[in-house]
Amino acid sequence: MRKVVFVDVVHNVLREKLTANQYLCVDATTQNKEQVLEQIKTAFGIVIRSKFTLDSGFLEGAVHLKFIARSGSGTENIDLEYCNKKGVQVFSSPEGNRNAVAEHALGFTLSLLNNIHRSHQEIKTGGWNRRSNTGKELSACTIGIIGCGNNGLAFAKKMRDLGATVLTYDKYKEVEEPGIKQVPLEGLYNDVDVLSFHVPETKETTSMGNHTLFSKFKKPLVVLNVCRGKVIDTSGLVLAMREKKVLKAALDVLEYETKSFERFFENPLPEDFVFLKTNPNVILTPHIAGWTKQSYYELSNVLANKIIEEFGA
Repeated sequence: MRKVVFVDVVHNVLREKLTANQYLCVDATTQNKEQVLEQIKTAFGIVIRSKFTLDSGFLEGAVHLKFIARSGSGTENIDLEYCNKKGVQVFSSPEGNRNAVAEHALGFTLSLLNNIHRSHQEIKTGGWNRRSNTGKELSACTIGIIGCGNNGLAFAKKMRDLGATVLTYDKYKEVEEPGIKQVPLEGLYNDVDVLSFHVPETKETTSMGNHTLFSKFKKPLVVLNVCRGKVIDTSGLVLAMREKKVLKAALDVLEYETKSFERFFENPLPEDFVFLKTNPNVILTPHIAGWTKQSYYELSNVLANKIIEEFGA
């Protein structure tokens, strides 16, 4: 039987579907790195989220490996060049959480445009400020979306359907959707009110959202990040906010994130993070945009279907 090593916990539908198709599923979710390295020596496949970085050193002993299935959209923790050289198929499942991410970004947008988060905090401390919390409707906004893959396009469609003007920029993907206009990057600068990032983390996109970029926009911005933390340079964002080039921001991801981000708060916090954490015009969530009960199932279901379609029973 073809052995599949589960390094991270995922929805059980993946295990169930593979088992039904004569794959041997091995639970290595509680094993340490040395134990996992021993397991993958005879593995046909590996299932992972983000527990380990699967670089060439990690994978070199997996001589029978045919696929890696990453539950989620990003593959930055997998050495794709090595896998391509060795003929290892890499699956991800951005289709599984694109709606969840799009809805989270929609929630961010509505909260910031209508000052829901800020006015909620003001009322809790005794404020009742109607005039300063006057909102802005989506139909009066131009939404700029950088990256128009699964997540970006899902968000673009929701914004379009709610009456916003939608402009998208994607260097590598052409988009043909009614009511969604694709433009070069500089085509975003004049009209965009809300700028949302939906790109993978690569050398090209790291710190893409920086002070120089934000300074090119004619209108003061609302900035959203629901992709990867390192896509936005925090110090550049903070400087743009101090200068009022960016008025508000909502971040589901942060460049400071590590595999054990919970321990981040045990150390002295970076000044830029303190600025974000204490700013009433900033919303922070703990990397949960793509994490819903529905997406948890779909992420694994999509992977199961891709694996079975590629390798059969």
